[in-house]
Amino acid sequence: MILEKIKETINWNGKLLTIETGEIARQADGAVLISFGNTTVLCTCVYSKEENEETGFFPLTVNYQERFYSSGRLPGGFVKREGKPSDNETLVARLIDRPIRPLFPDGFCNEVQVICTLLSYDSQCSPEIAAMIGASAAISISGVPFDGPIAGCKVGYSNGKYLLNPTEHTDINLVVAGSKDGILMVESEINELPEDIVLNAVMFGFEQIQPIIEVINKLKSRINKNPIKVTPLKKQYPDLFNKIQELSLNNIKKALTIVPKLERQAEIKAIKTALIEELGEEKQSIIESLSEEIISNTMRQKIIKTKKRIDGRNLNQIRSINCSIDVLPQVHGSALFTRGETQALVVTTLGTSYDVQVIDTVAGESKESFLLHYNFPPFAVCEVGRIGAPGRREIGHGKLAWRAVQAVLPSNNIFPYTIRVVSEITESNGSSSMATVCGTSLSLMAAGVPIRAPVAGIAMGLIKTKSSYIILSDIMGDEDHLGDMDFKVAGTSNGITALQMDIKVKSITKDIIKAALEQAKEGRLHILNIMNNTINKSRNEISPNAPRIKSILIDKEKIRDLIGPGGKVIKDICDRLKVKIEIEDDGNVTVFSVDKKLMELAVNEIKMICCNPEVGQVFNGVVSRITDFGAFVSIGVKEGLLSWSKFPRNTERPKVGQRINVKITDLDSRNRINLAIC
Repeated sequence: MILEKIKETINWNGKLLTIETGEIARQADGAVLISFGNTTVLCTCVYSKEENEETGFFPLTVNYQERFYSSGRLPGGFVKREGKPSDNETLVARLIDRPIRPLFPDGFCNEVQVICTLLSYDSQCSPEIAAMIGASAAISISGVPFDGPIAGCKVGYSNGKYLLNPTEHTDINLVVAGSKDGILMVESEINELPEDIVLNAVMFGFEQIQPIIEVINKLKSRINKNPIKVTPLKKQYPDLFNKIQELSLNNIKKALTIVPKLERQAEIKAIKTALIEELGEEKQSIIESLSEEIISNTMRQKIIKTKKRIDGRNLNQIRSINCSIDVLPQVHGSALFTRGETQALVVTTLGTSYDVQVIDTVAGESKESFLLHYNFPPFAVCEVGRIGAPGRREIGHGKLAWRAVQAVLPSNNIFPYTIRVVSEITESNGSSSMATVCGTSLSLMAAGVPIRAPVAGIAMGLIKTKSSYIILSDIMGDEDHLGDMDFKVAGTSNGITALQMDIKVKSITKDIIKAALEQAKEGRLHILNIMNNTINKSRNEISPNAPRIKSILIDKEKIRDLIGPGGKVIKDICDRLKVKIEIEDDGNVTVFSVDKKLMELAVNEIKMICCNPEVGQVFNGVVSRITDFGAFVSIGVKEGLLSWSKFPRNTERPKVGQRINVKITDLDSRNRINLAIC
């Protein structure tokens, strides 16, 4: 326990950043209070003092939680307290987890929990960046073995200049994290920019975080807590490792030539089962971990030596692709995108402004009219599993695809719909998030959403040695699991719209990122070319199943007439014609209806109430009185004459109170309305 208050401060691009420890949360293994401007986050790290080799993986948990009091707000809703993590909290937790995870040593199996709590928010300084830096500092002083520290920042790009931690959205909205040695993680949303501008943005961010890393190192040196010693499993059990290699290496080499994923996995599982039976079930988790290392080494050596992959592809070769649209008859737009053994069924639904998502955060309420949801059921990988609320992975993959596509969406003025896209992953063998990007693009175009250009995505991998590296295009699951990098790149033929990079080594260099971006561009253009053969631009008309939207501008003084006493007028139009009507204070009136004909009737009635009548307008009117020469029909707040001379012969004449569809045929000099049946 640290009993004295220790503090380090730096002026970071005009904002004061302070990291202090020793006063709050003193029983945690590591705890810091980080202040970035007036944004304050408490970050703690606690680890189990007992090893748990039975887990078979490193049990790290990162939680980020926002308190509404941090911005002087009360939570929305009935309960009035924070509940389950919001999507944003989940995304920030992932943002912190991804750059720190590769810096824990092999063989460290103690459970570690990092909790970052937002205590104060000034709306100017990013809480997620503060939390990332604070988490790194808390881990660094906790006594956990950690090859850090790391730091992160936001990067913007506007008018040819790179911006550090901008407060507004720009052409690039990028988060980069790294250590003093290299880059560890990139997450970005980009407005169709070329590779060189994006690469320089990443490197700009890497340079800007170096002073923060120095500050954490100063804090760490003042605390001077020695981390616990960790010995890799291979060195703990050298004889067992050699025995496993002797018994299984040839079988592993054969298994890694099996192309179908499920057959290959079944063979590898059989190899592990045989090893456990021969070497002892009491060492099952250790045997499985050591055999995984042998499998990884074997695959990597094969690729380096032969320049061929498990499925026989060249390093830059893309798996076979099949695209189809309109696969579901009743929905507004649908597409099936299959790449190798990864498949996404993507569905688009168009809604009205009533369907926007209201998001309640510490920054206040906001509305989102583009929603993208990603579902990954267990059958996609031939497993039996729990079905429930979306997990962290599903939320993260959905947000990545959202970032990739939102750059090409039309503005709300051009296309005033709420758009919901759902990606159902029906098969998976790597890069299902990028299949979602491709399927979303196809589904939106099929639904008639006027996107600026099609978007495709590709996942790049890496095999890195001490002296060289190999980049892989369109990685499958084993290449992701056993390789060194998962670098997802999405964009149009004109430029990049989203990046996400995660690595499993301690850092990568500018040259590796540059080469990966160049190779990804080739793959992206190849995929776009195949997609374009299915559909290359948005349809001119939306689906007949989708709601129609029409907007008109009325005099603000007429809003009261349209609403009517107690809402009587507008309610009558909505109930009778099965439409929704939205009225804004500036006089803009929007009508929503699934039926185009009913929508036009509603628009005409609104015009009749609020504007001058026009020849050709069609109405659903009610007969108000009958005379010898015709019927008077109420249309909106006015009446028109349906002359018997213009009424079809051998047709039964309407009665008072009956509703009929009529059209304005003439307006006389006194602005009286003449009608015809239609």
